[in-house]
Amino acid sequence: MTAPLGTRYRGLICDLDGVVYRGPLAVPHAVETLNRVELPIVFATNNASRPPEDVGKHLRELGVDGEAWSVVNSSQAAAAYLAQRLAPGARVCAVGGPGVAKALEEAGLTPVRVADLDATLVEAVVQGLGADVTWTELAAVGHLAEAGVPWVATNVDLTLPTPSGRAPGNGALVALVRTATSASPHVVGKPKAALFDLARERLGTDRPDTLVCGDLLGTDIEGANAAGLDSLFVLSGSSRLRDLVFAEPAARPTYVAGDLRGLLEPLLPLRDAVPRGRDIGDHAESLRSVVASAWAALDAGRAVSDDAALWDGIEQRLVPQP
Repeated sequence: MTAPLGTRYRGLICDLDGVVYRGPLAVPHAVETLNRVELPIVFATNNASRPPEDVGKHLRELGVDGEAWSVVNSSQAAAAYLAQRLAPGARVCAVGGPGVAKALEEAGLTPVRVADLDATLVEAVVQGLGADVTWTELAAVGHLAEAGVPWVATNVDLTLPTPSGRAPGNGALVALVRTATSASPHVVGKPKAALFDLARERLGTDRPDTLVCGDLLGTDIEGANAAGLDSLFVLSGSSRLRDLVFAEPAARPTYVAGDLRGLLEPLLPLRDAVPRGRDIGDHAESLRSVVASAWAALDAGRAVSDDAALWDGIEQRLVPQP
């Protein structure tokens, strides 16, 4: 019998929003599964609003136990990128939640608030997500970028899962700034390699021994593929089964499951799935077969229905609900 997926790798890079939690609440089955998985974990999130220690506290409050895990975020990737290019102590405008300024400080740089810009010249600006980001701060990012100051965006996720549904992510705020400037930001978060490289450095694992788990095809999965890593796509967050079926090859995962419980199951790669024309009783195998069949048809130039209601119905039948 095939071994559980989580036992075939030496390290896991796991997304958070939509995979482990939605806002303050845990995704069903996520915490129990993480506490059973016996491999080191780095939680890597594009959400740069909170420092890693605050995220770690949240995870412990939700019930994630043990010591074999840590947290990295896209603010740290942005700070590392700038620390390689600026002198120690260089002043950087920090826009976003507390995690942005904290990461810059830890990297040996000096964060500067927008309110202090009139009295301080800066050598770069970092834009990350923050619940209290204001129009004044967004305007300042645009003015600095237009003046030629290097502009770094922690990520460009358009949406963020919350208990009430999807909400605007940092990418939506970056898009607002771009409407007022001819400049473009350097992006360090997923799907770029910087955050994956930082996480894998923490794990100390080689690429073939590292698994990525996420809920967003265009960030988690596309980024994993670009970084040369296997991936598990879970349907507990933003991207849906219809999105998976019509994903471009660059955003197709190695495995698929309804949620993190897939780590405990003997999942097989989607590329090895045998296309079938009917439900075979095993939900996990049927899910793989449906996706493989649709991919095979699309890659051969055949038509596949894109009716959203149809795919929502299929997903409800094949993905066990909590």
